[in-house]
Amino acid sequence: MELQNQLKVLAEKVIKLKEKIDTEESTKHAFVLPFINVLGYDTFNPTEVVPEFTADLGLKKGEKVDYAIFQNGVPIIIIECKNWKEKLNAHNSQLFRYFHTTKTRFALLTNGIEYQFFTDLESTNKMDEKPFLEFDITQLKENVVNEIAKFHKTNFNVDEIVDNASSLKYTKEIKKLIGEELQAPSYDFVRLFASRIYTGRLTEKVMGEFTDLVSKAFTQTISEKVNDRLNSALHKEAEKQQEEDKEPEKLSKVKTTEEEMDAYRIVVAILRRKLSVDRIVHRDTQSYFGILLDDNNRKPLCRLHLNGGNKYLGTFDQHKEETRHPIETVDDIYQFEDLLLKAVDYYED
Repeated sequence: MELQNQLKVLAEKVIKLKEKIDTEESTKHAFVLPFINVLGYDTFNPTEVVPEFTADLGLKKGEKVDYAIFQNGVPIIIIECKNWKEKLNAHNSQLFRYFHTTKTRFALLTNGIEYQFFTDLESTNKMDEKPFLEFDITQLKENVVNEIAKFHKTNFNVDEIVDNASSLKYTKEIKKLIGEELQAPSYDFVRLFASRIYTGRLTEKVMGEFTDLVSKAFTQTISEKVNDRLNSALHKEAEKQQEEDKEPEKLSKVKTTEEEMDAYRIVVAILRRKLSVDRIVHRDTQSYFGILLDDNNRKPLCRLHLNGGNKYLGTFDQHKEETRHPIETVDDIYQFEDLLLKAVDYYED
């Protein structure tokens, strides 16, 4: 969770600052070095993160890569950086030339927004042409964060990452092919189904008809699967709500403290710039003090965790995932004004 929060903060920084960044050097300092820090490596320790790492190539001496991350005196990741405005192109990358001259198994090509991790799955000590992991830091998904975590200093294990890299790489390629086939079914893909269903001769006309049928069938299948998932989720949510409604006596045991009400008033003072007061409703539970939009538990604005040893303010992103922020007193809530106001936008836009 801590890594995910740090990556979110970095992503927000990238979005906010990128238009003010003009050079590759600025990209390195503003975006790439903070990413290396997030992975737990000390960018101020020259034995851990080496800038302008020399990777001598045959007769060419003094060839350099932008950064090398070391562990136990051995380079574990070499990094090449581009200006954030540049598209990443591994074929033009110096990493191909430098990879086999070092002992590393991993190379990273990045422009501070897009990240591409490479290894040598196809030929030992020769960097693969395609990355096994790639992502846009401003559009991270939870499963990708889990993969990034494996490169963290505290988790780094070469063998485990390499073993997993093969699955990641080929699963990604398969998903890409499936996406392409769904968008525009190829002749071979259509023939796979037509030959199992149609008993006559597969003429050009028949194949044309089956192309439309295959495309339509896949679209309908995916739509039905999505609807089934949504209906299942809504059904579970309804059951949960019914259970909550059946337990008024349990809720009555909850005692709202004056500190929670003080915090609620602060949140109201912040949010009334965008909402009328009657739409900002509190609901106290045994686990937390919730503040909702329109008294709808599907529209959480924030949560207050004030009854334990440590106090936290919980804010929500567009996916309704909670991030807890430590606070000393309820007055610290004012420091998170922007996040609270942003939560309103998720429901009102």
